[in-house]
Amino acid sequence: MAKITRRGFLFSGAAIGGGLVVGFHLWPAPDPRVRVRPGESLMNAWLKIGTDGEIIAVVPQVEMGQGVYTSLPMILAEELEVDFDHVRVEAAPVDPLYANRVNISAPIEESEQLPGFLKDFGIWLADKGAGFLGIQITGGSTSIRNSWHALRSAGAAARHMLTQAAADEWRVALSECHAERGFILHGPSGRSLSYGTLASRAALVKAPGKVELKDPEDFTLIGSMPARLDQREKITGAADFSLDMNMPGMVFAAIQFVPHLGARLTTFDAIEASAMPGVLAVVNLGSAVGVVATSFWLAQKAVRTITLQFAPPDFLANFSTEDILNQHMLALEGEEFDNHVDRGNAGKILQRTSEDQVIRASYSVPYLAHATMEPMIAMAHVEQDRCRLWIGHQASTLAAQKAAEILDMDVEHVEVIIPYLGGGFGRRLEVDMVEQVVLLSQAVGSPVKLIWSREQDMQHDMYRPMIVAQMTAVEETGQPGALLCKLASQSIMAGYAGRALGFSVIGPDSTTVEGLAGSPYDFPNYRVDHAVIETPVPVGFWRSVGHSATGFFMESFLDELAIGSGIDPFAYRFALLQHDPRSLAVLDKARDLSAFGKKNGEGFGQGLAFHVSFGSRVAQVADLRLSEQGVTIERVTCVIDCGLPIHPDIIAAQMESGIIFGLTAAFRGQITFKNGAVVQSNFHDYEMLRMPEAPPVEVYIMNNKHEPEGVGEPAVPPIAPAVANAIVAAGGLRLRHLPFSAAGIELLP
Repeated sequence: MAKITRRGFLFSGAAIGGGLVVGFHLWPAPDPRVRVRPGESLMNAWLKIGTDGEIIAVVPQVEMGQGVYTSLPMILAEELEVDFDHVRVEAAPVDPLYANRVNISAPIEESEQLPGFLKDFGIWLADKGAGFLGIQITGGSTSIRNSWHALRSAGAAARHMLTQAAADEWRVALSECHAERGFILHGPSGRSLSYGTLASRAALVKAPGKVELKDPEDFTLIGSMPARLDQREKITGAADFSLDMNMPGMVFAAIQFVPHLGARLTTFDAIEASAMPGVLAVVNLGSAVGVVATSFWLAQKAVRTITLQFAPPDFLANFSTEDILNQHMLALEGEEFDNHVDRGNAGKILQRTSEDQVIRASYSVPYLAHATMEPMIAMAHVEQDRCRLWIGHQASTLAAQKAAEILDMDVEHVEVIIPYLGGGFGRRLEVDMVEQVVLLSQAVGSPVKLIWSREQDMQHDMYRPMIVAQMTAVEETGQPGALLCKLASQSIMAGYAGRALGFSVIGPDSTTVEGLAGSPYDFPNYRVDHAVIETPVPVGFWRSVGHSATGFFMESFLDELAIGSGIDPFAYRFALLQHDPRSLAVLDKARDLSAFGKKNGEGFGQGLAFHVSFGSRVAQVADLRLSEQGVTIERVTCVIDCGLPIHPDIIAAQMESGIIFGLTAAFRGQITFKNGAVVQSNFHDYEMLRMPEAPPVEVYIMNNKHEPEGVGEPAVPPIAPAVANAIVAAGGLRLRHLPFSAAGIELLP
C-alpha cells in the first residue's frame, strides 16, 4: 500500500465561469491511504493513472443507485481531457481529506436567523470544522456539490503535471504542448505521448499552485450521457453488495431483538441454542441477542430458541400511535417552541386581525420506514490489532469510529470496505449494525457476516418522524399578508447526533423545518416555529428529510389560499417569486409542458407543486382521474433546475425515482405503534408502489451554467402536494393528512 505526500485542496473563487483559476494548496490532513497497485501512478488523492492509460477515479462518495460512480468521474475526466471509456472507478479510503463540507455548511448558509457577517463566519468555521472532523459522508444530495471543485481541480492539476512531464521529455516550452483525449501533443513537431507512458514521471512533478479550469462552453463530456460505469456489472450480476462479501473462515450471525421500543435485554435462556452443533457463540447485544454459527440457517434456528427477559419502560402499556399523535397536538397548543424564521410582524398582524379574515389548516405526516430493498447486512473481522469491516454504509468515517470505540483501538487500525448499497435513503447513516457485527466478530475472533431479516429491518429502523403542522394565514389583496407555520415533531438531528456522533445538539434543529425555513417565497411577514417533543421512537434522516413533510404542508396550503382567492395556482406562486428569475423559469416551463388548465372530461384534475430543496428548484404537475374506486395518475410533469447538468439521464432517473418514492409514501407509507412495538413487519403491510401503478413521468432539465446542485432528493417533496391539489381540482376533498389511503383514497393502475 502506497501513500501520497500531504496534498490537498483549498478553493478560492466559487464562480463557474470560464478560465477560472483556483488555488491548489496544502491543508492539514493525514496522508490518504489510497492503495497503489503495480502499474499505477498516484497523481493526487482523486486520481490514479495506469501504464496502460487506464484512468482510475478515486471517489469518496458511495454508490447506492444515485449514479455518483459515473457523474463524479465525469467531472474529473472533463478537466483531465480523456475519453470516458478509459475511466474506471475505485472507492476512496476513509480519510479526513475526503470530508463532506457541504453537509455541515448548508444549514448555516440557509439560515434566516444569522446576520450576514455571522453567516459568512459560520460557513468558514463549518468548512474548517469539516476538515477537522473529517466526516466522509454520502447524503443530503451533496455528492456533486461537495466534490465539484475538488474533482475539477484534481483533473486540471494532473493535466498540467502530465503536460509538464511531456515538455520536459521533449525539452520544449510548456506552452507548445496541450492535452487531448488521453495524450499530450506537441503542436510544432506533431509528436505525442500517452498518459500511460507519462504517468510515472508526471507523478513526480510538483503540483501547481494554481490551476486554470476549462470554460463550461468547452465542455464535451459534462452534459453528455455515457453509459454508467456500474451498469455492466449490475446487469450481469457481477456487482458486489454486502450479501456477496465472503472470505475464508467466515461464519454467520442472526439476532433476536427485544420486542418493545426502549427496552433493554436483562437476561436470556440460551441453553438449547448453545447445545446445537455448529453454534459458536451467543452474545448479548444490549437490545438484542446474537448467535454466531457455521451457517446462517443454523444461526437463525438457534436464535429463535432463546427466551429473552427484558425490562420494558413504564410507558409501554399505553404507548400507541394515538398517544403519540395526542402528544403532538398538545405541543402545538403549548407555548414552548424554537423559532426559526421571524420576518416582519407575522405574530402581531395575526393578533390584531379578526378571526373571519384568518385562514387555518392542520396537516400531518406519519412515521415512515426506509424500507431499502437490501436489508441491513454487514461483515466484520476483528483481530488482535486491527478490524476490517465490510458494510454498505453512507458514512465510512462514522463506521470506522464506532468500531474503534467498541474495540478501544485507534481508528487508523480499522479498515472499512464499502460495496454497492442496495438503497440507502439515510438508513445507512446509522451505526447500529456496525456495533452488532463488531461485537459478534470480537466474540469468536473470526470473520462474521450478520444478516437482518426484513421484519427486523422494518421494526427496528430509525424512522422519519411524525410531523404535525398548523398553518395560519392572513389574506390581503390575494396574497398572504402574514403567514405563520408551527410544527410539532421530534428533533431529527438530536436523535441522530446522540446515536451516531456521540454528542448532544446545541440549538434548534434546522433539519425538521427545512423547506419552511429557507422557503423561496417572498412572504413579507413570515414566522416558522417548531415545538420539539420527545418520544421513545428513534428518528433519523429519510430521503429529503424535513422537506418530505414541509413541501406537503406549504404547497397544499398555498393551493388552498389560491383557490380561496380565486387565483390561478401558477399566478399565485409567480407573485411570490418575482425576486427569483430561475424559479419563475421553472414554473413557466412546467406550465407549458403540462398544458396546465386543460379540460379532459369528468373526474380529471391537475395539481401543481413547487419546492426548493438541496439547492435545486423543482416544479411538478400531476394529471389524474378521480373515481369512486380511487385515483389513477395519468402523467407527472417534472421540471428541475439543478444548475449545470452533469449527466442528464442520471438526473432524469433520480427525478423518476424520487417521484415513485414520494408516491409510495403519499398513498401507503405509514409506521404505526401498539403497546410500544411497531405494527408493520414486511411489504405485505408496508406496501411499495407496483409497476402498473407507476405513472408516466416527463422530466425536463433546465440547462444553465450555474454550479451543480442536489439531485437525489429534490423530486420527493413536491409529488404528494401535487397529487393532493389535483384531487381537489378533480372534484375531490382536500386531503391534509398522509397517507391518502387512510382517507380511503387508493392509488389505481
